[in-house]
Amino acid sequence: MWRVKEVGHKAGRHGGTLEQLRLKRRQQEKSLRQARRDRQLVSKRLLHVENEDDSEVSMDAASEVEDVVGLLHKLHQSGPDKEVNLRAMSKALRDPSTQLTFIKQENSIHLLVGLLTGSDARCRLLALQCLHELSHSPHTSVSLTCLPASSYLLTYLSGQSTRFTELCLYTLGNLCPDGDAVTEKLLAQGIIPALANCMESQRHNLAVVEAAAFTLSQLLQTRTAAQNIIPTVLASRLPSLLLSVLTPEPEFGPAPAIECAWCLHYLTSSTKDNRELLTGGALQQCSSLLGTLGGAVTAGKRDEGLELLLCPLLRCVGNLLCCCPVEELSSQVGGASFMVTLCAIIHTYLHTRPSLAREAAWVLNNATAHCSQICSALLSLNLVPALINLLLFSEGINVMILRTLANVAHKNKESSVQLVEHGLLAALCTTLKMADQEMVTLSLEVLFLLVDGSSKIAKEFVRQGGLALLEVIQFNSEREMRERASYLLHQHFVSYDQ
Repeated sequence: MWRVKEVGHKAGRHGGTLEQLRLKRRQQEKSLRQARRDRQLVSKRLLHVENEDDSEVSMDAASEVEDVVGLLHKLHQSGPDKEVNLRAMSKALRDPSTQLTFIKQENSIHLLVGLLTGSDARCRLLALQCLHELSHSPHTSVSLTCLPASSYLLTYLSGQSTRFTELCLYTLGNLCPDGDAVTEKLLAQGIIPALANCMESQRHNLAVVEAAAFTLSQLLQTRTAAQNIIPTVLASRLPSLLLSVLTPEPEFGPAPAIECAWCLHYLTSSTKDNRELLTGGALQQCSSLLGTLGGAVTAGKRDEGLELLLCPLLRCVGNLLCCCPVEELSSQVGGASFMVTLCAIIHTYLHTRPSLAREAAWVLNNATAHCSQICSALLSLNLVPALINLLLFSEGINVMILRTLANVAHKNKESSVQLVEHGLLAALCTTLKMADQEMVTLSLEVLFLLVDGSSKIAKEFVRQGGLALLEVIQFNSEREMRERASYLLHQHFVSYDQ
């Protein structure tokens, strides 16, 4: 049978049953985050280096692009056209079948590694471009052949030109998804401190910061990241370096911030305890930037970079909210203005980017589940009526909004009265008719929170025709819905049952 403690699981902080419900919710959210990480995974990225020297590739060399064996033979001979042949080789290696042919040739990789570590700067760059093409291969066997160069790639992160450092980083990032053996080797070679040093020394070089964050994000998405990589990352300077890029200052640009925000998302969603990130100011920094972006959204700004940055920021904040002490939460996120920002994002992207609106609604749910001040802010700022209107919207947004309203209703009876005055009962009469079982179950939960101890609200629900809805649900095929409807009828509406 349904009991009070079984529905008061949103804002409560005590009781064994509440703990079980919170644990169940955390497990569900973990599954959602895992699915998000799987879909977000960008396993490879290709950076082409085009320059003025491409014109030097003769027609004869261009005609030999597919003849990788012939190009290798010429490179072994170290003739005067070495640069031209290397450039032709890098173009030939864009083809997957040519890549397979290349790795089957004796000493082919050792030739590239030798050129990579040679004294000729132009040949080093072209050899690196060849390795980069191989690292981007869809064939794992091909990209793995680049491993003999990994220690040199890490060493070169501390110097060389921007273009060279970028290529090193993207090549390393492409190797990361290719198996546990790869990540173990890169970790043993010191990839974490190398990335930290690179980001710190090149913090004003946006292209390098973006590339370093991409490589780190690739590491953080590997299968064993939670056990072998994330603890090392958290113990390094990388979290503070990532946060330093999350700034509204325009000179930093959106691309590096987007990559850094995704890194922070993978950190916050893969660890059980985010206290280290909270202590480092992650929630405050992410919320502050989110507020700035929310202001831009409200002002009508709609560029793609802003949308791409909003998604990982929302996920970071949503994950960090669950670990933040209740007494600090409001001050960490900026109080009432934070609620305004989230509601603005929801309404702005409701039709154009519903997935983004759903992320904002999820954060709103997490915030209200842990902080009564934020629940009060929704009412005092008159944000509830617009949220109630969203209950008719699908895409999972209505589920999150209804959970948020349940959190507010659970706060106290005064909140329940205000919700009813804003039209929540009428909305529930609609959601109780929905085919979505989760919405119906949640609606029954919210109805219980509203009518429990308030005969006035119960009478109003009956006046609006809600009694017949509960009677219909008693014949539903889903057991939990039947039991909840029956419990409500027998405990709170028995005197109205004709």
